[in-house]
Amino acid sequence: MTQQTNWNRVYDDTIKWIKEAGEEIMSSFTTSFNIESKSNPNDLVTDIDKQTEKFFIQKIKGTYPNHRIMGEEGFGDKIEDLDGVIWFLDPIDGTMNFVHQQTNFAISIGIYEDGVGKLAFIYDVTKDELYHCKKGSGLYLNDKKVKPLQSTNLSESLLAINATWVTENHRIDPRTFSPLLKKIRGTRSYGSAAIEMAFVAAGRLDGYVSLRLAPWDFAAGKMLIEEAGGICTTVDNKEIDLLDKNTIFVGTPKFHSQVQKEYIQPALDQNFYLRTPSTK
Repeated sequence: MTQQTNWNRVYDDTIKWIKEAGEEIMSSFTTSFNIESKSNPNDLVTDIDKQTEKFFIQKIKGTYPNHRIMGEEGFGDKIEDLDGVIWFLDPIDGTMNFVHQQTNFAISIGIYEDGVGKLAFIYDVTKDELYHCKKGSGLYLNDKKVKPLQSTNLSESLLAINATWVTENHRIDPRTFSPLLKKIRGTRSYGSAAIEMAFVAAGRLDGYVSLRLAPWDFAAGKMLIEEAGGICTTVDNKEIDLLDKNTIFVGTPKFHSQVQKEYIQPALDQNFYLRTPSTK
C-alpha cells in the first residue's frame, strides 16, 4: 500500500527551505565564487548552484527518503519514469544573470506525483517574490492570491522571447515568429525561464516561448501557469514530456490559441522547420 503524502507538510517545508537557500545565495554576493562552463561557453554553473542543489537534496532526502529528485546539476536521482513523488529542481535558474547582474534569477521547484503536478514554487531571490501553488488552490505571489488570467487582444499583448528565435538559428525558421512581433505590443527577455513563466502565470506577460528547455526549467512554471488558467504546450501544440527536453509555448488561453492558429501552424504548414531540443 502506497503511503499517503502530507502535501501541506511538504508545502510548508519547501517554503522554509527555499527561504533558507535564498538567504545563502544572497550572502554569496559579498564573496567570490567559482564559475565553470558546461555544454558551451554560455552554459554556466557556479559553486553556488552546486551548493544550493546539494542543500535541497540533503533536506528532501532527509525528510522524505522515498521521494526522487531530478536536479539540473546532476546530484539527484536518475529519473526514467514518473512513478511516485518527483521533485524537479533548478537551484539557480538564470545562472548567467546571477553571474553578470546578480538579479533576475530564481529557485524553481515543481513537485509531481505519478506525473501530476502537486506543488510548485518559483522564488525570484533578489526581489523576494515567491510564486507558489497547491494543485486546485489557486496561484499565490507571496501571501496574496493572484487573480485568474485575463484575455487581452493580440495588439495589447507582451511576449517573452529570446532574440535567438527571430534571427538565423538551427531550431526554427525565424519567419515563424517575426510577423507576430510586428502585431503585438512588445517583447521582453529576462534570461530565466522560471521567471518568465512565473510572469505569465501572474499576468505580467501574455506568453512565453523557448525552443530548448529541460524538465527542471519548466516543471514548476508549467504547474503555476495551468493553476492560473493558462495553457502550456510544446511550440507545435503537443503535450509536454516531463522526462525530456522540450520546446515550450505558454500563454493565456486566447493568446496561445490565436498565436498557434494564425502564426505557428501556418509556418509549419509551409515546412518552416521546427527541430527538437536534442537535434543539433
